Amino acid sequence: MKKLLSLALAGVMALSLAACGSTPSSTPASTPASTPASTPASEPASVSEPAEQFETVDLRVAYMPNMGSNSLLATAMNMGYFEEMGLNVTLTEFQGGPQEIAAMASGDIDISQIGHGAHALCIEGQAKIFHLDCTSLADAVVANTDKGISTVADLKGKTIGVSSGTSAEIILNLALESAGLTQDDVTLVEMDANGMVSAMVSGGVDACATWSPSTMTIANALGDKALTLATNNDFVDKVTFPSSFITTEAFADANHDVLVRFSRALLKAQDYRAANIEEVAKWVAKQCKADEQTMLDCVGEGNWLTGEFIAAGLEDGTVESYYQNQQQVFIDAGRITEEVPVTDYVLFDVMEEAVAANG
Repeated sequence: MKKLLSLALAGVMALSLAACGSTPSSTPASTPASTPASTPASEPASVSEPAEQFETVDLRVAYMPNMGSNSLLATAMNMGYFEEMGLNVTLTEFQGGPQEIAAMASGDIDISQIGHGAHALCIEGQAKIFHLDCTSLADAVVANTDKGISTVADLKGKTIGVSSGTSAEIILNLALESAGLTQDDVTLVEMDANGMVSAMVSGGVDACATWSPSTMTIANALGDKALTLATNNDFVDKVTFPSSFITTEAFADANHDVLVRFSRALLKAQDYRAANIEEVAKWVAKQCKADEQTMLDCVGEGNWLTGEFIAAGLEDGTVESYYQNQQQVFIDAGRITEEVPVTDYVLFDVMEEAVAANG
């Protein structure tokens, strides 16, 4: 019988959220500069496309402190893409997608960036997906070799830190399956990413299923004793782990144009991120108050999709297939009990309008 132990978590980050309404505030944007009253008929003035004008909208956006979650936001912020769209974005850090969705439900957050695990809540109707960010390669099962572990099979009877419902737990399940094991063969300890780092360093657990940058922190702390047993790359033929931007159904219904503008900024940011990932890693380190080298070490832990990929993927069905494959992962794991049409929870029209508007 699977043993599930509860572990008190140390160092839980207190979240400071402004108690605001569910509709973003807005103020008129500045008017364009005046142009000359007339031009000589013999020398027609060259006409340039006027800059788009938007009402300024304040948005509260949630992210998690890692490359997969923060890199696109950091790019859009630093490159001024949100500002171009008339969006005044305030970022708030969370430790997991379920907490972000709870904050959206309470009206404290407008938009969130989530990893794979929290997508199950979207399938269940708790939020709407409106933009595909990237696909993750950041999850890993990491063991301490001092605990007598050198292969996945050696996990039998060991204590493993895990955060239920995350993509890292799915990688753990697939790894165990590859060795003929299940969760019943190990002792699982429920904890968050910060708790796993502490427990691995102190020897409180023998292994853990976690994600970047915790994987890097553990590796740096344990040195040669840290052994990566499995990652997303080992199972790319079985699972796709999209990361996405989401919002509540109520916010989406009332702010469709705002979401399109947000998506337009993200599309631009995706192109810049893919071409300048190391620069972006430094921005993420600054935003997350993390070690710069740790973030640089994480640049290979995501498929950094471009705006061009999103455009083509919407047209040929690739984007939709990512979410279909992801839902199948949840169904196979018993997390989702019956199939839900992807169009019920993914707002493809937002991405399509953003692509068209960006040209």
